[in-house]
Amino acid sequence: PLSGRIFRKRLMGKSIFFDIKDFSETIQIYLSKNTFPLTYKNLVTYLTLGDIIGIKGNLFKTKTNELSLNVVYLTVLSKNINTFPDKVYGLLDKEICYRQRYLDLMVNNQTKNIFIIRSMVISKLREFFIQRNFFEVETPIIQTCPGGADAQPFESYHNFLNTKIYFRIAPELYLKRLIIGGMEKVFEIGKNFRNEGISTRHHPEFTTIEFYEAYSDYNKLMNLTEILLNFLSNA
Repeated sequence: PLSGRIFRKRLMGKSIFFDIKDFSETIQIYLSKNTFPLTYKNLVTYLTLGDIIGIKGNLFKTKTNELSLNVVYLTVLSKNINTFPDKVYGLLDKEICYRQRYLDLMVNNQTKNIFIIRSMVISKLREFFIQRNFFEVETPIIQTCPGGADAQPFESYHNFLNTKIYFRIAPELYLKRLIIGGMEKVFEIGKNFRNEGISTRHHPEFTTIEFYEAYSDYNKLMNLTEILLNFLSNA
């Protein structure tokens, strides 16, 4: 059994070819009127781009040697009720890409690859520091006095404590307190927030990594950073 979203639909007389896609791959499927004599007409009109379907069938190769699936069972898992992006050009409107990232992910492989690479980089960052006996920690995001960088914070208010609070602009001060407390190697991968400019290349909410090691000077940390970048580039 397979499942995926319909991305292409080609009607050829008494048969239909669909391309269905999941997060990893695309495959062509084949529906014949001979297999679905009672429902074929309804399938032709009802199934549209963007629908998510579940199918079972047998693999075969077409005359053009393309691996396909001859469907013997089909069920609609989720019906698309909105207009789907153009199947040739994809989604080009940058405004929609950023505001409706799920739609961008559906149709633009480049965006999907960025998400995959980002996930792999974060995984490798964590692996690098854990291998060197660093402890991964989480420090407060909500703070009463933001610090660790020169930036404008986001402000909020804590009703129970009756005090003004801020979203952190950097985790530095709390990580250094852990060093003082005796945790000699620490790192954190987490969100920072800075109430400043915004563009497609600069966002007020962003992910960073900070690491600290006791009894080390800037020369050792510079060397460790070089090793880290080399490790990531060869991962």
